[in-house]
Amino acid sequence: MALRINSKLLRFLIVSGIIFIAWNAFYDLWLHPDQRVELWMVGQIGAATASILEMLGYTLISSELLQEMYSTVGIDGTHGVFISDNCSGISLMALFTGFILAYPGTVKYKLLLIPFGILTIHIINILRIVGLCIMAKHTPSLFELNHHYTFTVVVYTYIFLLWVLWVNKFANKA
Repeated sequence: MALRINSKLLRFLIVSGIIFIAWNAFYDLWLHPDQRVELWMVGQIGAATASILEMLGYTLISSELLQEMYSTVGIDGTHGVFISDNCSGISLMALFTGFILAYPGTVKYKLLLIPFGILTIHIINILRIVGLCIMAKHTPSLFELNHHYTFTVVVYTYIFLLWVLWVNKFANKA
């Protein structure tokens, strides 16, 4: 019995593999060593987190760029949350973008959905840091669990649902 693979699925898997290899080469050889984009993202996340926490009425510890690689933000009375280059969300944005680019569909809709997805992933990432700061203040025992697992499940589920939206609502529109 011959295994039949849907042509769209096969194209998606091949193009996804190519994009994955290209992204990792670009990231490992240029983007990550250069650090400018990641540091800018870390600074934006830290500033947005601080603004939201202040709007919620919290007094903050000083927020600063540490060793030109990390930012810290937190509520007074806590150790704060260190935001590193790994927290920038760039790889998540690239994963989402790769999923959309790899699946067939019109450029017009891709150019609409990709910026929307990147923006909303960035917002979710900021809200994650806000939540972690609040947890560090009120329920520090839940900090590690939420830092390592909850956000991972939330963001990957969100990326998958955006891709499903793409496949079901936009990919086949002319």
